[in-house]
Amino acid sequence: MAGTSVLQRTNFFSPPADPPQSSDLNLRLKEQHCLSLLKSCKNLEEFKQAHAQIVKWGFFWNSFSASNLVAACALSDWGSMDYACSIFRQIDDPGTFEFNTMIRAYVKDMNFGEALAFYCEMLERGAEPDNFTYPALFKACAWLKAKEEGMQIHGHAFKLGFENDVYVQNSLINMYGKCGQIEHASAVFEQMDEKSVASWSAIIAAYAGLGMWSECLMVFGNMSGEGCWRPEESTLVTLLSACTHLSALDLGKCTHGALLRNISELNVIVQTSLIDMYVKCGCLEKGLSLFHRMAERNQMSYTVMISGLAMHGHGEEALRIYSMMLEEGLEPDDVVYVGVLSACSHAGLVNEGFECFARMESEHRIEPTVQHYGCMVDLMGKAGMINEALEFINSMPIKPNDVVWRSLLGACRVRCNLEIGEIAAKHLFQLNSQNPGDYVILSNMYAQAEKWSEVAKIRMEMARKGLNQVPGFSLVEVGGIIHKFVSQDTSHPRCKSIYDMIHQMEWQLKFEGYTPDTSQVLLDVNEEEKIQRSKGHSQKLAIAFALIHTSKGTPIRIATNLRMCNDCHTYTKLISIIYEREITVRFPKRAPIGPKSQKNPCPAQRLNTAEVPDVTISLWSQEQCTETTELTW
Repeated sequence: MAGTSVLQRTNFFSPPADPPQSSDLNLRLKEQHCLSLLKSCKNLEEFKQAHAQIVKWGFFWNSFSASNLVAACALSDWGSMDYACSIFRQIDDPGTFEFNTMIRAYVKDMNFGEALAFYCEMLERGAEPDNFTYPALFKACAWLKAKEEGMQIHGHAFKLGFENDVYVQNSLINMYGKCGQIEHASAVFEQMDEKSVASWSAIIAAYAGLGMWSECLMVFGNMSGEGCWRPEESTLVTLLSACTHLSALDLGKCTHGALLRNISELNVIVQTSLIDMYVKCGCLEKGLSLFHRMAERNQMSYTVMISGLAMHGHGEEALRIYSMMLEEGLEPDDVVYVGVLSACSHAGLVNEGFECFARMESEHRIEPTVQHYGCMVDLMGKAGMINEALEFINSMPIKPNDVVWRSLLGACRVRCNLEIGEIAAKHLFQLNSQNPGDYVILSNMYAQAEKWSEVAKIRMEMARKGLNQVPGFSLVEVGGIIHKFVSQDTSHPRCKSIYDMIHQMEWQLKFEGYTPDTSQVLLDVNEEEKIQRSKGHSQKLAIAFALIHTSKGTPIRIATNLRMCNDCHTYTKLISIIYEREITVRFPKRAPIGPKSQKNPCPAQRLNTAEVPDVTISLWSQEQCTETTELTW
């Protein structure tokens, strides 16, 4: 039997007929020695030697020793699940501990299906689950997004009386959150008699996973209000993400302060999250300062900084940071190159963009993905190279997706190229696009061309498919409270003072030679009606409200879910000068204003236009931001 493993020597597994003639004390000492050998094992070979000693002395038939064998082999970093399973199968009547160990080990090994299978076997063989069984099972269901199985196991835990166990409840919150069942996660949290820090962290993470950022901050506010919980680092990082997506700079600064008070040294992940928050909330200089003060930077740190500079239109600085990354010996990946190409696109660096695209494959052996091709289409579209962009799409070695065609459609709208715009829209509709924005853009292009019958057809098609465009809105943070405004809004409690301020602003603007630009009021109405419509744009209402309720010199930061029109662009720039205010507007995808402009920053991402409820509290809800940019005056 030379070369045969210990497990295959079945005679070792039979209880010795004549155990060694030793006293009970000596046997106990020997057993303790064998168990200490198990604890000191550093690799599988050492474990096999300890295993052989346990089998040799007959201790395998002691349930305590067998349990320790399974646990050591299954849960150690050097362990082997195949070997651990072989040991487990030699146990005649495995109990709760052994099954729990195998379930935990399979979850640790990311083999979630096997973990659930062992639970079924556990029930079939009559082993009684305990409160240590279910956290691992719920974790497996969370990873598998196995909502139905998770609910069944929840029922088992409830029947066995574990519904009030805090560890089980925390795992349930996490599982339901990962499966998108936030109402169930919230119900479990609300029903908890005793909550731990992990409970609060779990529900905050559940809301964050679904992009329910305002709920994250509200729950954290409740947690802080109780005054007896110290937030975990992961929770504070989640709060930073919430502030980033909500453009809530003041709340982000408070979270930064909480991190400094609670954590002695911020790691790379936390520092990168802080940079991301400051950059996306309009504080580019603060983000750059934090970036340059980092003792250690990783690939993600550079990616965030490059993307942030791209968002603000600083393409050349983004390329300089990219060069610094290469000098540090960090190898770029496909995500880094998306940021680099976006930076070239937003700053109008056409030649540099093509050079980077070529280097990506030739020097760094990165196969271009549809995201990279989309960036190149965006780059050419921003530069007015509409025909070239269409040729580029037709020559792509991979099938273009909706994002690629949407980039081309957006560029056609800005350049008033209806012919190619119709081609882009046709491909989008063939891809069964359910994005109402695609239909709205094409409708607006027809309206610009005064083809009102085509506008009516597009609108009827939207109605037939049940596609509804989310109304435009703007949000402004004043005194820690986010206020929402929609176009022509008359619902705000301070509506009268806001429109009085609009009238005063227009009076001041007349002295600067301002005249309303109604070219983008795409309605079949007379000029006077168009002027009245443009007065009530949500961005103007938000600016007026902020001017009334903030002190002189206070920066104004606005987030809007629609691309800024030419009139609002001019209007905001002049108001910034007249009232001596820095005004930052975060808005969705746009192209440079004017036929040859390349200096204005263009968007990296689009704001996902989930409907935002009227704000009566100091927080608001919005889905994750993608494709946003900012302009600062």
